[in-house]
Amino acid sequence: MRDMKELLLQYTKETEDVVYSYLPAEEGHQKKVFEAMNYSVKAGGKRLRPLLMREVYRLFGGHGREIEPMMAAIEMIHTSSLIHDDLPCMDNDEYRRGKKTTWVEYGYDMAVLAGDALLIYAVETAAKAYDMTDEPLRVGKCIRILARKTGIYGMIGGQTVDVELSGERIPKDKLDFIYCLKTGALLEASMVIGAIMAGASEAECATVERMASAIGLAFQIQDDILDVTGTQEVLGKPVRSDEKNSKTTYVTIEGIEKAKSDVKKLSETALDILYSLPGKNEFLEELIQLLINREK
Repeated sequence: MRDMKELLLQYTKETEDVVYSYLPAEEGHQKKVFEAMNYSVKAGGKRLRPLLMREVYRLFGGHGREIEPMMAAIEMIHTSSLIHDDLPCMDNDEYRRGKKTTWVEYGYDMAVLAGDALLIYAVETAAKAYDMTDEPLRVGKCIRILARKTGIYGMIGGQTVDVELSGERIPKDKLDFIYCLKTGALLEASMVIGAIMAGASEAECATVERMASAIGLAFQIQDDILDVTGTQEVLGKPVRSDEKNSKTTYVTIEGIEKAKSDVKKLSETALDILYSLPGKNEFLEELIQLLINREK
């Protein structure tokens, strides 16, 4: 396999090009909200979710373009959550990825609308896969997963509990619940959708979901670690924002060393599950290791 860094740059660029190709044109009377939507999506990022989706799709033998609307949709949903997370009523962050957050650039009101718009435009975008496949049932299943993993039983449900308990000492079981829904749900959606669109069996999709759950939890714990150990220059966003907002994190409950140990164990679990699946994708294997052990 070619150098991992070179491949990652190429595949991230390919993924980004797909996402950008589905963004709305900045025209018409509602041009301002289109600008805010596109500004937010184009603010940078790892494009982790659509990239993982495509690589799982490839793992199960997928090779068509019908995966592309789903890739764009999941990144739009993720971006909508970041817009709302940064608002003054949430984390009150002014910078993300080294750029002004959407509410700072476009105003509180337009940021709320842009987040809402991306959320619903994601569903419209995902539905475009119907015209690109001979397996419409797969598309229907994927849209159902998108909705569930985004909504009250997924990301928004996790965020709700997080907001409700803001400023309080959160017990470990509720923190795990928040992490599994707030961060894990979209990763699970990404990877399971990749499997479904490639024709994986229900059992294989369930296995992929377990793998994604381990990756999601490890990813969030690593995020907590970086909030304590990282710098704003490297991360592209303020550090110690959790401490500033009196937020309970995995690190505040378990300590830094236990958090690092658990990231390692979860990483090993995810890779063991990956090895049990049919097919082989060396890039996906290295990507999982790289993301869980990232420094930004």
